[in-house]
Amino acid sequence: MLNAIYNLPMPVFDEKHEELEHYETMMGVPRGRLAVTMDMITDAMALVGQHGVYCQSTRWPGKPVMDIQMVMKNLTDAKELIQSVMEELKRHNSDT
Repeated sequence: MLNAIYNLPMPVFDEKHEELEHYETMMGVPRGRLAVTMDMITDAMALVGQHGVYCQSTRWPGKPVMDIQMVMKNLTDAKELIQSVMEELKRHNSDT
């Protein structure tokens, strides 16, 4: 029963087909997919940031509420980790 779950198509590959093809051609498959992932995280950060404008902290006026700050920090940290993997892959590819 569980095997059926793993054999389902991945809609992200359909939705992001053009971007994946572009970046995978330019950077190779692993780095290209990570580049598209970075773009998706950046888009999510923009949406969360817009939400943060309307959900201001009462404790710290001018700052988003704490949960939005935490989401933004996690997205920023995720981008840093992805970027480090991309750099490592680039370094590994140039060594071979």
